[in-house]
Amino acid sequence: MECITNHIYLVTFLSYSSSMNNRREFLKISLLSIPGLAGGHLFGTYLKSGKAFSVSRSTPFKHFNGQECWAHPRAGIIPKLGKDGNPKVTVLMNTLDISGSDVFKSKLGFYTDDLGKTWTEPAEIKSLLPTFEMIDGIRRPMVASDFYPLYHRKTKTLLSTGHSIVYTKDWKVRFPRPRSTVYTTYIPDRNTWTEAKKLVMPDQEKFSFEGAGSVQRFDEEDGTVLLPTYYIPKGEVSSRVTVTKCMFNGQELTYQLHGNEMSIDDETRGLHEPSLTRFNGEYFLTIRNDNMGFVTRSKDGLTYDPIQPWTFDDGSLLGNYNTQQHWVTHSEALYLTYTRRGANNDHVFRHRAPLFIAQVDPQRLCVIRDTEQILVPERGARLGNFGVTNVSPDETWVTTAEWMQPEGVEKYGSDGSIWIAKIHWDKPNECF
Repeated sequence: MECITNHIYLVTFLSYSSSMNNRREFLKISLLSIPGLAGGHLFGTYLKSGKAFSVSRSTPFKHFNGQECWAHPRAGIIPKLGKDGNPKVTVLMNTLDISGSDVFKSKLGFYTDDLGKTWTEPAEIKSLLPTFEMIDGIRRPMVASDFYPLYHRKTKTLLSTGHSIVYTKDWKVRFPRPRSTVYTTYIPDRNTWTEAKKLVMPDQEKFSFEGAGSVQRFDEEDGTVLLPTYYIPKGEVSSRVTVTKCMFNGQELTYQLHGNEMSIDDETRGLHEPSLTRFNGEYFLTIRNDNMGFVTRSKDGLTYDPIQPWTFDDGSLLGNYNTQQHWVTHSEALYLTYTRRGANNDHVFRHRAPLFIAQVDPQRLCVIRDTEQILVPERGARLGNFGVTNVSPDETWVTTAEWMQPEGVEKYGSDGSIWIAKIHWDKPNECF
């Protein structure tokens, strides 16, 4: 269903405690926004009863043995396949070998059919175990990774997209190397996933290093898949972003065309990990960059305006950098989930914890500072590789894991926990 706002924006005020850690406590109230001058929005003082949402958290599993932890837990649903007409919610995640950088040797899955009251134990997915490819005469390991599941309603299929990682013989990440968008589909009656397939792109020179790892896609009502992707053209070193239009028939994902190609001319690695949503008839893309997060909009989902840095509504930079951001989309308001600097978190790698949520002003493309609150608390380990899943009209889940690198993060309290942060909406989400 198209997400249409009626211009009621639900705003969360925060008050600062006087504790040593300057922890924030939040009082949720609502505001009726009124049109501002110069094309913006002025958030006035018209109080409206009720709240936008509440949050509950659980940690159903944890894993850290000093050598390995879990990463990238992201959930997908199969409607009405759970108990009492609830969806079955299945989580797909990687193992992470902490001795190296982004070394993912196995895939695990677990699920709930009672909205998280009980879970199955995480189990290895044999169809997604590492494979090997001959590249320049060398047999090299390859894994399908960074998956992001989303239920494809047109074909009634849980489709998960990600990318391939090709390692050296000793499991190191080196550049240049080939990379592709990969995808897999869930088999409900066997509780497993199909072997990963590669998305065939049109120009192998341009897209020899291309992937859709850790990106939120958007599926149109007619089944069209709008899949953001990032790639480095052959001979270049800086990554670009575009949105591909694909068709999916329940088994095969097929490239049709792609939109304008976005890039940045600086000394960073470029643009990465774009995530897409639609709100109030427009498409919004949030993008990772080494120095700061960026945002842009589109009327048709393919052609985007020039990117601009994420800021708070007071004009200051958001403080997110070198990690992904994702959307939480409600029919009455648009939210961003992210990590950032400036939260008493200098001891966290790239400031990737805590995990925040805040409302977005879709006209000005900024984050409303007074709405920010913590979704998942910081305990030393990074939380930046996470996922967002609409589970029902009443609940949206944010899933993440404590990434136990670098060595010693456990001294702050982290233990490799999987976190399920449930957003309980005050009003049903018509975007579901």
